[in-house]
Amino acid sequence: MKVAIQGYEGSFHDIVAKEFFSKDIDTIECNTFELFFETIRSENIQYGVMAIENSIVGTIIHNYNLLKNSDYTITGEAYLEIQHHLMALKDQTLKDIKVVKSHEMAILQCSNYFKDKPWIKLEKGFDTALVAKEIKKDQIKGLAAIASKPAAALNGLNILAKGIQNYSKNYTRFLVLAKKNNKDYHYKNNNKVSIYFSLEHRPGSLAQVLSTFSYFGLNLTKIESVPKVTEIWQYYFYVDIEYGDTVSILECMEAIKHYTSNLEILGVYKKGNTLLK
Repeated sequence: MKVAIQGYEGSFHDIVAKEFFSKDIDTIECNTFELFFETIRSENIQYGVMAIENSIVGTIIHNYNLLKNSDYTITGEAYLEIQHHLMALKDQTLKDIKVVKSHEMAILQCSNYFKDKPWIKLEKGFDTALVAKEIKKDQIKGLAAIASKPAAALNGLNILAKGIQNYSKNYTRFLVLAKKNNKDYHYKNNNKVSIYFSLEHRPGSLAQVLSTFSYFGLNLTKIESVPKVTEIWQYYFYVDIEYGDTVSILECMEAIKHYTSNLEILGVYKKGNTLLK
C-alpha cells in the first residue's frame, strides 16, 4: 500500500502513517504540503496522511484550503503526542551548536527553549527528519535538528536535550485522506463529519447554523473561519461535528442547507485515537 506523507522517514507524519496502517506500507515522501497534494493526484496514490492542527500553535489553515480543492476525502484521523528532541553528531555538545534547523512548526513549538541561548541561530527547513538525515549524510558539525526520537536513532545522532517543546502536553491531529470514489458517504458506521460552508454576510446567519447543530444534539469539536480570497470580508467556515445516531446527523445536514451556501462534506469517519502517549 502506498501512503503519501509530508516529510521523511522518522518524521511525525511517518510515525502516524505506520501506526495507523501498518509497518509494511510504502511511504511516498514529499517536501511540502503543496507537493503532497500534487503527488497524490499525479501518481494516483490511494492514501495520504496530513497534519491539520497542533495543540500549541493551532490550525494549519492552508492545509484545509488544499484539501478543499483536492479530490480526496477524510477517511480517518489520529492524534500523536509530539516530543521534540534536540539532536546532533555524537561528538557535539550544546555549546558547539551554532545553528538549529527544523520545520517551521517544530521551531514555533520549541521557541521558549532557545530564549536563553543567543549563540544559536534558528533556521527553517522542509522537514524535521530531513534535517537529521542531512546532518548524518554530510557529517555537519555545529548544526542541530529538532526532530523525533526515531529520527535520532535512524541517523545515529546524539540527543542533546529531550522534550524541548514549550508545553509538555503537545499533540498534533493528523487527517488520513483517501481518494474520492463517489459522494455516497457512510454515516452509519462512523461518528464524525467534517464540512465547510459559506454564509450570507448578515446578522444572525452563523447563529442560525449553530442553533441547528444544538437542536439536533450534535457536538461541534471545531469551527474555523477562513477568508475567501475572491470576496472581500467573506468567509468559509470549517466545522468538525461528532454525532451519535445517523438520523440526527442526516437531518441536521439537510436542515443547514437552508442557511448556508457552498456546503461540502470533507469527510465522514471515526473519531481518532491518540497513538502514542
